[in-house]
Order: sequence, then C-alpha cells, then structure tokens
Amino acid sequence: MEETIVHAIQDDYPEEFAWCYGCGRLNETGHHFRTGWQGDKTVTVYTPRPEHTAIPGFVYGGLIASLIDCHGTGSAALALHRKNGHEPGSGETPPRFVTASLHVDFLKPTPHGVPLVAIGTVTEIHPKKWQVDTEVFANGELCARGQVVAVVMPKTFVRS
Repeated sequence: MEETIVHAIQDDYPEEFAWCYGCGRLNETGHHFRTGWQGDKTVTVYTPRPEHTAIPGFVYGGLIASLIDCHGTGSAALALHRKNGHEPGSGETPPRFVTASLHVDFLKPTPHGVPLVAIGTVTEIHPKKWQVDTEVFANGELCARGQVVAVVMPKTFVRS
C-alpha cells in the first residue's frame, strides 16, 4: 500500500520556485516528489515509472539520487517552516532551499515496480544551512542512504 502525503511542502512553493524536475509541481514532465512529516521524520513516497529502469527489474540510480536530493531540500524547508511556527497548508510561504552537497550510497539493487519510501532525519547546522540524512526503502528493505546539505535560497534570487 502506497502512503499518501496529504499536504506536501512542495504544494506551497511559490510558482517561480515550483519548476524543479524532481519536485516541481509545475514541471509537466518531472517526477513531482512530495515531502511531508511522519512524526519527527520526513517522508517522500514515489513509484518509479517504466522509463526509470537501469536494467529490467531494477531502478536507475539517477532517480534514487534525485529522490534523495529533492527529499533533502523539501525536508529542510519543512523543518525551517516548522521552526518558524508554520506547517504545510498554513497559508504561509515556506522557505525554499537549494542543494549545497549531495552524497549517495547505493546499498543494494533497488527493485522496480514498487513504491520507494524516503525517510529523512533533519539537523540544523546553521540558521541558513540544514543537513538531511535520508534512507530509501523498497518493499521495506533499505536500498540506499544519502545526505544532503541544503541552504536557504535568498528571497531575492535572480536568474542570470
């Protein structure tokens, strides 16, 4: 049974920051990863599509890295939003994070055709820098582990 994130942090990202290929709700061809709270941990659940195949029966590692990356930035946004006294759906615009560092360890081949569940533990390491340690499970088995260091995107972000 696939878990459902009722209200994900990505649902509240402003339009100009909702285009990420991994978690952007406005990117028509993207993954649409959605991250929410599960107790004091964060969770993203995603079922890979047929094109996310490495070899028949197994998930492409790049998808897993993308899942860990977007889960990390979404988790950091959740944590800072909560620290600021808000929850997803509260009507307040959440902070938006970008990845400063991404590390992934692939522990075993990840089976295709089942939901992947990313579970994150968030640690504040600086007021604008957060670390998220993520474990990715398939069929209840740990398949990958990763770490994201995410930094707050300035509100005045300007494209060059």
